[in-house]
Formats: sequence, structure tokens, C-alpha cells
Amino acid sequence: MRQRTPRISSRTTRRRVVGSLAAALLCAAGLAAPAAGAETAGAKLPEAAGAKPPGATGAKLPGNLALTPPMGFNNWNSTHCRAEFDESMVKGIADIFVEKGLKDAGYQYVNLDDCWALPDRDANGKLVPDPKRFPNGIKAVADYVHSKGLKLGIYTSAGTKTCSDIGFPGALGHEVSDARQFADWGVDYLKYDNCNNQGVDAKKRYIAMRDALRATGRPIVYSICEWGENKPWEWAADVGHLWRTTGDISDNWSSMLSIMKQNLPLAEHAGPGHWNDPDMLEVGNGGMTDTEYRTHFSMWSIMAAPLLIGSDLRKATPETFEIIGNKEVIAVDQDPLGKQGEVLSSEDGRWVVAKEMKDGSRAVALFNETGTAQSIATSAQAVGLPDADGYTLRDLWKHKSYNTAGKIAATVPAHGTVLLRVAADGKWAKNPPAVELGLSGDPLVEAGKSAKLTSKVTNLGRTPARKVSTSFTGPSGWRIEAASPSTASSLRTDQTLSTSWSVTAPQGTAPGAYDLTLRTTYRSPAGTRADSVLPLTAHVVVAPPAGNSAVSDLPWMSTVNGWGPVEKDTSNGESAAGDGNPLTIGGVVHAKGLGVHAASAVEYYTGASCERFTAQVGVDDEKDPKGSVTFEIWADGKKAASTGVLTNADAAQGISADVTGAQVVRLVVTDAGDGRDSDHADWAEPVLSC
Repeated sequence: MRQRTPRISSRTTRRRVVGSLAAALLCAAGLAAPAAGAETAGAKLPEAAGAKPPGATGAKLPGNLALTPPMGFNNWNSTHCRAEFDESMVKGIADIFVEKGLKDAGYQYVNLDDCWALPDRDANGKLVPDPKRFPNGIKAVADYVHSKGLKLGIYTSAGTKTCSDIGFPGALGHEVSDARQFADWGVDYLKYDNCNNQGVDAKKRYIAMRDALRATGRPIVYSICEWGENKPWEWAADVGHLWRTTGDISDNWSSMLSIMKQNLPLAEHAGPGHWNDPDMLEVGNGGMTDTEYRTHFSMWSIMAAPLLIGSDLRKATPETFEIIGNKEVIAVDQDPLGKQGEVLSSEDGRWVVAKEMKDGSRAVALFNETGTAQSIATSAQAVGLPDADGYTLRDLWKHKSYNTAGKIAATVPAHGTVLLRVAADGKWAKNPPAVELGLSGDPLVEAGKSAKLTSKVTNLGRTPARKVSTSFTGPSGWRIEAASPSTASSLRTDQTLSTSWSVTAPQGTAPGAYDLTLRTTYRSPAGTRADSVLPLTAHVVVAPPAGNSAVSDLPWMSTVNGWGPVEKDTSNGESAAGDGNPLTIGGVVHAKGLGVHAASAVEYYTGASCERFTAQVGVDDEKDPKGSVTFEIWADGKKAASTGVLTNADAAQGISADVTGAQVVRLVVTDAGDGRDSDHADWAEPVLSC
């Protein structure tokens, strides 16, 4: 699969003529909403001071647009070109924006993606809306959206055709005429894609549309969607209001994580009126957990990214609305200072990202990339706050405030994010102290056997935590018992209550993941009751049998995969389960193994009973010769072996690692640092010797 082309199956041939290796990438997102105070629909553009006449090459962008990252909706990820994308849907989304409070939360643009037009222009060279989808035309839709106090966005491509395999007309060579049509219809936002660009210089193509939009006299937010191929963050600040920094996002953890990592280093290029765009939100589309979707929304907000809903709100769950409607998190994204958060640390997948806010506070994201709960910490000084006796620490997902003496820390669930707002505001003393609740030891449980774990409650506050009590619960039938005191009358600043626990799953419990909950309650000096809850995952595991075992015959603990599911004894195939082919590397077929797609990780419980892992590895033959990956073997969090970069041109390479004493072996495939295009990888003939 070409990870850069998730709009259609990678088996479908696309029409595009572009010269770079990344040309297969296409754009699935990018629509948004204007800042408070932005010009309203229908207003005329004032001439920017010192700007050249409208339409002249080099004309600057209009002012007062996208002063904060645009917020809105785009239909592509939820509908693609299916018949359900039509006038009724668009109007329904506008209604939901108003009815569900999303408009009040800041969402403003309702945007049409590809497939809104007929495949051919009319006799005068004009674009023609599809009469089945939009029987009343685009202007009627715009009028309806405007009547709700919202704005309308539209899509085309800076090429001869759009990105759909149907081949709708692009705007290359038609910039002035198309921009005029958009303005006459009342369009407020244009997403301009990069497909079928005929190899014409990107800057020239995007500047041409910028000048055409400006010449219309209508304020239109301009979203450059050239996939980051030509580093638009270096040249587009006076060309577009936002620019895509990456390929398309997909609705899975691996894709979201990869895109986030590409966008985070670009903080210096973002600011009011010119934003880094890591693509639309996938929240609510079903490919990630709610914990992962909260991370997605948190990290996009701290990156000052456009917040562009990509799920069908007509079918959205209450949990989806709770995530995308969190006004405290949205306020981080929409802060008028316009800073993108910067990475302070990321060691071993424990990320600290801090964003300066206009009021002097700091938004701080403690993000856990790993598959187990992790303690992540920083300090008020490290995030740029002045020295103070105490600080107010606001948890933006719990909607609760605490005080801290200066340490900012939390034990963060796997793939989770704790998003905080920290201030030296002099009001800290009225809040209860913050505590960090954590767990030492891996919750790996063999049915019928006791596992030993230790919980810790540490007071981070300037004031004492009193009447501290910790509880630990699990599924019905599990036995969880404290083996040491689980209460304390008081904890001073930095003092810790440690409790040993015995955790036993009933005999016969099936292997798999089970939810545990660690909770502590306490009181502030004024008697205010507070609590902290840490959701955990226990894995009921079975040690592999003695001797040599084909890994694909063993149960895994967890998997992460860049495209579709991990497959046993076949290649990765496409996005559906069971759609792989025979494992084939360099023309050689292998009967046993794992088919994966970068970025990937597969974990196995070895219970300290195995000595060695071996495999033949390489890029599977099923895709175009663009795949490039590395293979890594990890034993209890330490890298035990790795390959160099392997491509489709390489024969299978042997890899072997000493895993003696390891409880968990993790098989990792990376994208080799060049993106995930066609990175179908095989762990062929993988064997654990135990």
C-alpha cells in the first residue's frame, strides 16, 4: 500500500504526472475556520499596505484571516466519493455545528472535498457542480451555511485533474476563472491539492492561485496542500494561510504518530495567519481508541494545528463530541499569541511539549508514545515559567485545578496524553495539591499465579495531602490484595506512599488484555476532597513452550501497524484483515512469518524462558519498489539487534538476537526516516528458541 494515498486502495492506478518519489502522496484533509474578528462572508478585501495590485505576481495575502488556526469540518475521511457526500450531508453538518455547540466552541468552516464537480467543464470552461449531489448548486449550499453564521470551503487541485481516480477538473491553467467562480458562489476557504501537477514548479502553481484569489476581492482562506514535498514552511508564509507539512493521515495510531513527529520540529514557522497543517482530525472514525483520539486532539492543539473534523458528525458518539468539543483544549489551539508548542524532551517515547500562551501561562503536554503506562515529568522552570512559591496546575481533560511546588508530572497511560495549563498566578493556594499516581512493575499475569506490583502516590503540591487512601481494582473474579499499608494520614511535598499489591487472575483466564484501575483519594488542608485515577492494562499471558516455536503460531500481546492489521503467515496486503499474499522477499516465498507495514511493533511474552530470536527479514515484493525499512528486536525495552536500511532491491537478510531473561520481546519495523510509502515488511521464518 502507498501510505501516502489512503483515499483509495493502493491497487488503484492514479492519474498524475509528477517528478518526485513522493508524487504518489495525495491530500485527504485541510479545511478550517477563521479567527474571532476575521472578516465575515461577503466582505471585500482591503488592499494590504504596500501590496502590489490584485492579481499581480507577488501580491501579499490579505490581512485578518486565519489569525488563529482554522477550525471546521471536511468530509473526505468519512465519505470519500460515495453518494452520501451531497447537499443534504453538508447542510446537516452545518445544523449539527449549531445544535451541538461546535459553532460556539469555535468551529466555523464546513468544507467540501473532492468529487463535488462533474468530470468535465462546460463549453465556456467553467466548473459544473454535480447535479445529483448538489442539485441547487454550490451557491445555494453556501447561502445555507452562511445563514447559520458559518462559512463554506471548497476543494480543487493545482494540476490538470484532482486527486480522485475519477479525474475531476483541476485548476492548473484555470486559476483566474476558477477563483472567480468560487468567489461568486460565496466560498470562504480553498483547499488546493497537488495531484496531476505536470511537473510545474510548486511555488509558481500556488502563487498563481493566491494571486487569482486575491484578485476576486473576496476574503478566502487559502490552504496549500502540497504534502510538504517542497518544504512550504520555508516559502509559503506570504502565499497561503496554512500548508500541509506531511502526507495524508490515516485513521490509525501509527499514521497519527508519524505525522505528529514530522510536524513537531516545524514550530518556528507557525504563527498568526501562517500555520503548519498536519492534516485533518481522525477523531471518531473508529480506528483508534478514545485514549488515542484524546492524544490526537491534544497534540494537534498544542501544535497550533488546524482543527478540522474528519468524521461524519451525523453518526458521532457522545465520546467523540466530548473530545472535539473540549473548550479548554481548544483554547490551547486558539491562543491568540499563535505559538506552536516546542518539544522539551522525548526520551524513550516519553514526550514533553510546552506552548507559551498569551496570558503568560504554559500549556504542557505529557505524551506517552509507548505501550505501557509511563511516568513523565518536567518542571515549571523548564517550561519557561518564573520562580514562584507555587503554581496553579489545571488538568484540561479532568477540568480540575491543583497546586504544585514546581514539579509537573503524571503517570500517563499507554498512548495517552495528560494536557495541562500551568501558571504562576498567585492563586495556587486555594487548590488542593497535585499528586502523581503510578505503578512499578509490568502488569503481566499468568492465570492462577500471583503477580507483584507496587503503587506510588507522590505529593507534588506545595501544601500537604491528607487522609491519603489508595485502592486497586480489576475484573470480576480477580484477586487484588494490598500487602503493605495503602493509607497515610498526610504526605508532605515530594513525600510518597508506596503500597505492594498481589494481583491474581483466576485459573483458566484466557490470554489477552484486561482493564485495571488504580485510584487514590485525599484531602487538601482546607478539607477539599480530591482524587486521581490511573487506568491500566494487565496482560494475561502464557509462556511459550520449550523448544523452537514459529512466532506466527504464538499469541501476541499487542500490535501496532502502519496500514491495516498485522497478518500471520501472509504479507501485510491492504487495509482489510486477511487480504495479504504469500510472504515473498526477492522472489523467494516463505511459508511462515508476519506481514507488517511500517511503522510497526509486535510484542510477545517470553516469560524469561527464551534464549534467542531469529528471522529472515526484508521488504515484501507485493508493492512498488519504493519501500525502505529497518528491522529491530527489543528485549525488555532494550534494543538487542537491528538491520540497516532494507529496500525492495535487497534479498532477505538474517537477523538474530539474544533474548535471555527477557519478559517481553518486541519486533519493530521503522520507515527508515523517509516516510511510509510502500513500506510492506516481512518477518519471515521467525523462530523463538525457549
